[in-house]
Amino acid sequence: MNKKLLAVAVSAVLLTACNNDDTRTVEVVKEVEVAKEVVKEVEVEVIKEVEVPPTAVTQVKNVILMIGDGMGAQQVGLLEEYARRAPNSTYNTKNNQTALSKLAAGGHLGLSLNAPHGANGSLVVDSACSATQLATGKASGSEMIGLDDQGYVIETILEKAKKAGKATGLVSDTRLTHATPAAFAAHQPHRSLEPEIAVEMVESGMVDVMLSGGARVFIPSDIKEDAADQQILAELGMPASVYKKSKRSDDRNVVVEAKDKHGYTLAFDKAQLAKTDSDKLLGLFANSGMADGIAYRDCKADDSCTQPSLKEMTVKALDILSKDEDGFFLMIEGGQIDWAGHANDAGWMLNELLKFDEAVEAVHEWAKDRTDTLVLVTADHETGSFGFSYSSHNKPEGVLLPGDGMKGAEYKPKFNFGGLGILDTLYGQVGTFYDVLGEVNGDYNYTDATDQQWKEAIEKYTPYTVTLEEAAKVNASDALNSSNYPLPKFEDFSDFYVYDTEDFTAKIGRVVAKQQNVVWGTGTHTAAPVPVYAFGPAGVTEQFSTLQHHVDIGTKMIKALGLQDAE
Repeated sequence: MNKKLLAVAVSAVLLTACNNDDTRTVEVVKEVEVAKEVVKEVEVEVIKEVEVPPTAVTQVKNVILMIGDGMGAQQVGLLEEYARRAPNSTYNTKNNQTALSKLAAGGHLGLSLNAPHGANGSLVVDSACSATQLATGKASGSEMIGLDDQGYVIETILEKAKKAGKATGLVSDTRLTHATPAAFAAHQPHRSLEPEIAVEMVESGMVDVMLSGGARVFIPSDIKEDAADQQILAELGMPASVYKKSKRSDDRNVVVEAKDKHGYTLAFDKAQLAKTDSDKLLGLFANSGMADGIAYRDCKADDSCTQPSLKEMTVKALDILSKDEDGFFLMIEGGQIDWAGHANDAGWMLNELLKFDEAVEAVHEWAKDRTDTLVLVTADHETGSFGFSYSSHNKPEGVLLPGDGMKGAEYKPKFNFGGLGILDTLYGQVGTFYDVLGEVNGDYNYTDATDQQWKEAIEKYTPYTVTLEEAAKVNASDALNSSNYPLPKFEDFSDFYVYDTEDFTAKIGRVVAKQQNVVWGTGTHTAAPVPVYAFGPAGVTEQFSTLQHHVDIGTKMIKALGLQDAE
């Protein structure tokens, strides 16, 4: 309006220059004065746009919990160093970025303590107690499954989710009834009760999708001799390698019960899994644990895998569970990171970390554009007290550097700090330390084993050359077990190697350690805090960016699904 009045006034003034009529001139001047007054009185209304922040998402429809069993910060460091700096890293075509690092970059990162919680707790945890604390948000006792520290049954997040109408799933590359998956869907006084856990998991109806190994506790005790039972399983599609032996003490066929009484579709190999889209699925792909990371790496390379990978099981579970409009809870375990840690086998462990990260990548791809899903990746504990370390072995030769700060002196560190080529060597290991043990004696009875046998087996399955003197150290024993088999002799921390003849693996780890720049402190677990990766809506994930306890993580997950009051 002001611009219009001023334009009129200016036009009037221009007219007076061409007109000698005094009266009209006075009128024009008055109009100009009026225009000035109007300009002064006009109030200009300024509209400011105020940005209203969106309401924070504090609850989600889906929770995906991924557990790298035994994966402490040290193990994550191994994975990241390999991905980023190994000369021939398999991540060289992927911007040298792990899926775990993508979660960290797009979400929140924290730490979690994991020991048995509560007033009567202890310092170091096992997988059963740790998983129970994650599953329930309550303190638990060592080796308990789904019980609190006083032995009472506690409802798990999986059970709460199922009762709230959500779909549920468990995936592991170990055994379905192993400690970690069992803790989410069973309640037993001890983790060793795997036959009972199998029955409970099938009969409860709480888990829609179960994919793992461990068929040996689902099949009749006489399966080796009973041709009729073998025929039944074969007709269901179970390979002989999966039903080769039983760990049950009765003749129950829980596989048949799962199909006929409880409505589960069955799958026993990669092809069968790929074909099914059933919303109630039991997949048992090995008699005990599934293929290790080195075997998986090799069969993937020549497309000969018969078992599904951890990634393929994960994708299948997501495809099925995500059909439920009410959402889902899914736990995925990379369980053999822990097994490699117990064996003090760094090469195997690296390949397990790669296998797990492949599954993490699949989850990240599924969840990256969603606002209704919380993805958590953590560990139950650290295994082995693993670490790279500098040493006095194979000290570097001096070299000349061009920098003026060297002042003509050679660059010659006093110690061997570990060359990056070690990472490629670890990745390229052709077998696990268990393969070495099996080569020397398939029954783990080393009564008649020779130093030469150990030397040849180590050099067959690992990239390392050992002397006969070093092989003798592996072969050394100083006691017998209940079967009169020799037990490994340790010069250090002998009380922390508790797995009978299997601990000959750690003896191998010691004699090749100097070639790996690797040290191990134990054959069991440590109390080190473990990483927590939280990915999803910031209103949910930011609470994990702290130092917490696994009990807290369990409580936060239950709350994120809105299940804290569910019974």
